[in-house]
Amino acid sequence: MAQSVSHFPARAAETVRVLPPLREQTNPRVLRIYSSLDADLAEPLIRAFHAANPAIGLEYSELQTQDIYARVLEETDRGEDTADIAFSSAMDLQVKLANDGYAQPLELSAAGAMPTWAQWRSTVFGVTFEPAVIIFNKTAFGGRPPPQTRSELADFLKNNEKELYGRVGTYDVERAGLGLFFLARDGEHNRSIWSLFNALGAAGVKLYSNSSAIVERVADGRFALGYNILGSYAAAWARHTADLGIVFPKDYTVVMTRTALVPRNAASPDLGAAFLDFLLSKQGQQLLAEKVGLPALHPEVKGENTASHMQEVYGARLRPVPVGPALVVYLDQVKRQRLIERWNEALRVQ
Repeated sequence: MAQSVSHFPARAAETVRVLPPLREQTNPRVLRIYSSLDADLAEPLIRAFHAANPAIGLEYSELQTQDIYARVLEETDRGEDTADIAFSSAMDLQVKLANDGYAQPLELSAAGAMPTWAQWRSTVFGVTFEPAVIIFNKTAFGGRPPPQTRSELADFLKNNEKELYGRVGTYDVERAGLGLFFLARDGEHNRSIWSLFNALGAAGVKLYSNSSAIVERVADGRFALGYNILGSYAAAWARHTADLGIVFPKDYTVVMTRTALVPRNAASPDLGAAFLDFLLSKQGQQLLAEKVGLPALHPEVKGENTASHMQEVYGARLRPVPVGPALVVYLDQVKRQRLIERWNEALRVQ
């Protein structure tokens, strides 16, 4: 089996939420979940599944994406039981687990309705539809229209360098796996993307390991712009912050999906499969969109926070990233380092 990739940081503390069976049981079964989704946000999902399955208990472990990958790999290699389902925003790490034999194939009743690009070999299944967007502070723009494409953004940064210096944010691709993921997608879609990164560097771009830190600073006016920000987080802020604007870039808008799999060494794979089927069902997808705040992928689920709505509004500019082995290219240490070095050079990071 493949070895753990070596560039991950030290593990963060995990948050564990335990729900006992709702019905008294002798030797009750427990569904174990490893997830990168905040436990508080996931509450409506796990409560709904729990209510429909009162004879089982749930153990929900909130972990960083790198820790989900490493824990499933290490526990499996030691011959131990691992989680019954792994739910993660790191598409590449999930596909690597499956590609290296750490996930089991499933037959799920709800999977048939999902897009073919969002599943791979019946082992890794996309659950959400989350675009990478440009965010801006409306007051900072003073009525000026925000950039709608990457070339417009590069020109705007160059023409307003003094005004914007130190007031633009994006991911730190060395610390944020999602940032590196979006950087790689930019390289695939746009041969001229490095001119934008040069402009970001000249504007004194600030780098962060998560979306929330950037969204907060743009929302309160400390920053004027944020680039390649996860749209699901931005939309949640925008519902309560009138000054926060969101742009789906017209040249292309990359869309990622949080994925789920049942590990090969799951203690109760049937429970993991049942929870995954629930996540993909119309009921689970409706909960995701309305209660959790993550855009639903299911084509029959309607409403503003859904793939069907975004596709109606934005059409062909949306570029979903297919779930498949092409995602693992930049997990290779040499390719990853070359991409990061080019990024640092473009931003003039010493």
